[in-house]
Amino acid sequence: GRGAVMAHGHGHCCCCGEEAAVGGERDRGAAWGLYLRIDRQRLQCLNERREGSGALVFRAWEERGDRSKFVESDDDEELLFNIPFTGNVKLKGVIVMGEDDGSHPAEMRLFRNIPHMSFDDTAREPDQMFSLNRDPRGELEYPTKIARFSNVYHLSIHFPKNFGAETTKIVYIGLKGEWTEAHRHEVTICNYEAAANPADHKLEQITPQTHFIS
Repeated sequence: GRGAVMAHGHGHCCCCGEEAAVGGERDRGAAWGLYLRIDRQRLQCLNERREGSGALVFRAWEERGDRSKFVESDDDEELLFNIPFTGNVKLKGVIVMGEDDGSHPAEMRLFRNIPHMSFDDTAREPDQMFSLNRDPRGELEYPTKIARFSNVYHLSIHFPKNFGAETTKIVYIGLKGEWTEAHRHEVTICNYEAAANPADHKLEQITPQTHFIS
């Protein structure tokens, strides 16, 4: 069955029979590439014990087994991630990997397009909610309602509780889906304006006259 194949993380995972074995592993890794589309400058993890550690759990699927990179909650068992993307995302699935003990999150709540969520904001109804199983090896994929998550520029993930420990620990979060660039033209203009310095503008004013004279 599916579980048996996926358990061999080091081997050749071939999800569809007709795929070449090596391609299967590579394609699966590519499917979980949305971490590359996160705006890391604005990524937030609330209630993280060590500042910046929340960002570590978003990494390549092939590196999910690196247990030196993890986030642990601080005051209680709750964690809240605010994840802005660099474009629009169609989110198809999530993997949540932790330790095989009470610190593994037990519930996950997804909210779309509510930037800068706080713990107070999590009182509202989530767009989707999952009961989680302990997944120490990153084998379980939670499929989203794609129609609801087809145009996501900001994703918030709330973990309200775990399996009984005082703090929650997460080793890896995988995000699967498709990314499209948002309003490319506007972005280009903004970047140009930010990069331009006054000297460039002087140059532009002088240049036409020079051409005219010559």
